[in-house]
Amino acid sequence: MSDGEVEQLYRTILDAWNARDADRYAAAFMDDGHAVGFDGSQLDGRDAIASSLRSIFAHHQTGKYVGIVRQVQPLASGVAMLRAVAGMIPHGEQDLKPELNAIQTLVAVKGDDGWRAAMFQNTPAAFHGRPEDAKKLSDELRANRS
Repeated sequence: MSDGEVEQLYRTILDAWNARDADRYAAAFMDDGHAVGFDGSQLDGRDAIASSLRSIFAHHQTGKYVGIVRQVQPLASGVAMLRAVAGMIPHGEQDLKPELNAIQTLVAVKGDDGWRAAMFQNTPAAFHGRPEDAKKLSDELRANRS
């Protein structure tokens, strides 16, 4: 397994979101892949993922993700988990909004057509009662944004 291939899959997902390209985002998933959104929305299957994102992009100005990969861990032959942190720069703004920071987990499976997401989860990084941790993450994301 190449950590770089799994990381590239993650980057494809973020880049597709940032480009507001629902079809490219969904294409990164297995046909029966799953996504859990920042608000807890659960999307099951590539078609549902694409449809939901088309609606979001049509009705909302979305921000842009900045992500940092923490680890790529092989789980079995052709299966890996990627752990990352991400921040979001709201549409029309220049800086991250710390309340939108997230912990992201990607479970990737290698098939005949390359690596695809079986599961992508985007969990708010609220750090309740630990404002110093929220600030530290925001500072790290700011320093690493491209």
